[in-house]
This record gives sequence, C-alpha cells and structure tokens, in this order.
Amino acid sequence: MVKFYTSKDNKIVEINKFAPNSLIKVVNPSADEIHMLSSLLQFDPDFIFDSLDDDERARIEVDEDTILIILKIPKKFNEASKIPYRTISMGIIIGKNYIIFSTREPIEFIDRMIEGNKFDINKKSRMIFQLFLTNAKIFLGYLKEVNKTIGIIEEELHKSMKNKELEELMYLEKSLVYFTTSLRSNEIMMEKLLRGNILKIYEEDQDVLEDAIIENRQAIEVSNIYSDILAGMMDSYASVISNNLNMVMKILTVVTILMQIPTIITSFYGMNVALPLQNNPLAYIHVTIWSIGTIILALAWFKKKKWL
Repeated sequence: MVKFYTSKDNKIVEINKFAPNSLIKVVNPSADEIHMLSSLLQFDPDFIFDSLDDDERARIEVDEDTILIILKIPKKFNEASKIPYRTISMGIIIGKNYIIFSTREPIEFIDRMIEGNKFDINKKSRMIFQLFLTNAKIFLGYLKEVNKTIGIIEEELHKSMKNKELEELMYLEKSLVYFTTSLRSNEIMMEKLLRGNILKIYEEDQDVLEDAIIENRQAIEVSNIYSDILAGMMDSYASVISNNLNMVMKILTVVTILMQIPTIITSFYGMNVALPLQNNPLAYIHVTIWSIGTIILALAWFKKKKWL
C-alpha cells in the first residue's frame, strides 16, 4: 500500500499522486509498487526492501542525494503470540523533495501523528527527530507494561507448581532482549546523526534529537534493569516451584502414612482368629479410639521431627 501526503493550510492532507515536498507512507508494498517508487523518485529499491526486513539493525546509509535511516520500533502482539513484544524495522528514505516511511506492518503512532498533524512536512529533520522521540517514549510505555506483567506473574508464582508462569517470564525476557538490542542500535544511529553532517540539523531540531537520545538511553537502562530482575526471578522461582511441589508431596506422604494406621488396626480385626475384645459390644469403639490415638501419636512424632 502506498499513500501520498502533502501540507496544505498547515494541515497534512492525502493526495492521489506524488507531488514535490510530499510524505509517502509505504506499508507492505508489492514488488511492483517498490519499483514504481524507485523509478519515479530515482533511488535504490533495496532501500525499501531493507526496511521490510525485521532483522535489520538501526543504521544510516547514504547513496548520492538519498539517505536511508532504519529505525527499530516496538510492536505489541496479541495474546495468541507467545512473545508479547518484539521490534520491527521502519525505513525512513529522505530525498530532495520527498520523505518515505516504509514498514512491513502499519504503525499506529505514525498514523496518529499524521492524522493529528503532528508533522511539518516542510521540516524534514524535525519531523524525523519527533518520530525518534515518540518512538523512545513508546518503548518506555511498553516497558512499564512489562513491569506490571512481571508483578502479576510474581504473585502467581508464590503459589504455583506449574511451569506456565516461568514460561511467561521467559518470553518476557526474550521481549526485553529484542528491546535492548533495538534501543542500542537506535542510539548508535541517532548519535551518528547528531555528530555527523548527514542531515542538516537546525538548533531547535538538535534539541529534539538530544531529547530523543536521552529518552532512548533511559529506555535502555530500564530494559536492562528489568532483564536483570527477570533473570533473578526465574532462578529464584524455579526453586520456589520445586519447593512447593516437594511440600505437596510431603503432605500427601504424611496423609498416606496416617491413613495406613487405622487400615492396619482394623485389618487385624478382620481375621478369623481369636482377638482381644472380640466379644465385647464396645469393640468397635475401642478400635476407633486406638486408631485415632495412634494417628495423634504419629502426628506428634512428625511434628517433633519437624516433618510438618
């Protein structure tokens, strides 16, 4: 899908075809659409192909008058996905009279920024740096969600004997690995933009870029903290689950032993031999009392041995 936008009366409006100084949004394009754009705007079609590869790292590539920026963006998946959060690639292709946003999947916050007129198409560098800043804040927002999820799973782990919660923690840890790796590559890319002469940066735009780098660094630190917490939790709660299971097995074993006591006593009185009190009308009461008394003694012994 290819959509063209331009600025009209300080608003971003969609147009039917390319016009100078336009914003082009490309989502999961076909090969024909990619070659159409590359022929029309005279850039390497690999720029778009690279941006559709989610394994691409954040980077900058310059080819004559065209600049490609690969930005890593966080993505939240639905409940059917085992790994709740991952990152996808977004290509920002900057030419003399256009800018292209290229992704394999729709990016909600970019659509919101376009619909809310948060971009000034005539100020390319500021538009890109605002995108960087918003992206870093979204990383932080998802990290807060990860922290809440960790707290919920932690409460379940205290009473759990299954591996479900540990598996959830493992998938969250994978998500944090994706986040940390992507955030670091984003930081390197933004630092390169800040230091180099790749893109013309005005003083006001530089402040936005510096804010984006600060937010990105904060997200890296938070992601590292949560990764360390998760690693420790998984080790600790693996032992907790094993201990919970041992406690259940111990209780079941004690119950089994205690239930054997009246079984043994009553089985003696089921034999066809002469037994004490067999003619006593209160024999049943005596057997019951012996059974209960023996159980109480056994429980006291277990307590003394600290088995309970």
